[in-house]
Amino acid sequence: MDQYLDYFFNFLSVEKGLSVNTLNAYGRDLASYAGFLSEREKVANPADISQIMLLNYLTFLKNNGLSPRSRARVLSALRSFHRFLLQEKYTEHDPSALVESPRSLSALPKLLSQRDVERLLQSPKGESPIAVRDRAMLEVLYATGMRVSELVGLRLGDLKLDIGCLNAFGKGSKQRLIPLGESAIEILKEYLQDARLKLLKNVVSEEVFLNVRGKKLSRQGFWKNLRAYAIKAEIKQKVYPHMLRHSFATHLLENGADLRSVQTMLGHADISTTQIYTHVIQERLQKLHQQFHPRG
Repeated sequence: MDQYLDYFFNFLSVEKGLSVNTLNAYGRDLASYAGFLSEREKVANPADISQIMLLNYLTFLKNNGLSPRSRARVLSALRSFHRFLLQEKYTEHDPSALVESPRSLSALPKLLSQRDVERLLQSPKGESPIAVRDRAMLEVLYATGMRVSELVGLRLGDLKLDIGCLNAFGKGSKQRLIPLGESAIEILKEYLQDARLKLLKNVVSEEVFLNVRGKKLSRQGFWKNLRAYAIKAEIKQKVYPHMLRHSFATHLLENGADLRSVQTMLGHADISTTQIYTHVIQERLQKLHQQFHPRG
């Protein structure tokens, strides 16, 4: 099985150009699948995998508490794998072809109010290099709606501050130009001119956001800092980086931005993905009506 998985990951990396994060997600899902087939079904060759075996694996995931949405994601990875095997003639059948995706209610994305966002952005206090860096990261994240992986992956050459934009490299290494806004540009310039130089020390780096050793700040490091600032800002919700992306999109639409523009800035391939934010606004309006209208 390992041999065929290697073939598949080479295909995803070279021909599909998927990001490292996406490849890692595929790797976790398929490693678990291969382990189940080997231990429970005693199968090592993809040609011997049946539809029943695949269904048994999905049942195994369900019994272990995996949500319908997560199981649907796993099934998508398995489908890609089995389609690849069939196309490359490593097998003569696709056991996933007739398997229906687990159904789930679409959960609306969680977001912060504009007031909570302001409190969060003001949470890093002081003029230390770390405080200035973190203010810049929070401002840029909210100003652009970037994914956290895109934020920590920014390089100096991606910044186009003279025209008020930056280049972001999203899923599948797709590039898009995103406007920054005056507040983000101002704090970013302050960080680059002083705080970053202090963090850089004697290290040579093209990464924009650095840790105390002058190296690239990790996603985990930023996530940890974000949670600490959210607690400091007395935000009651559990805050995670994608909430700022959701907040960015929703606040734009609430203030009159058109859906196509928001889709472009978020880097969504399909506008239906962006449309979820219109449902968020609708739900919020309904709650306000119920709360404040005399006959709500």
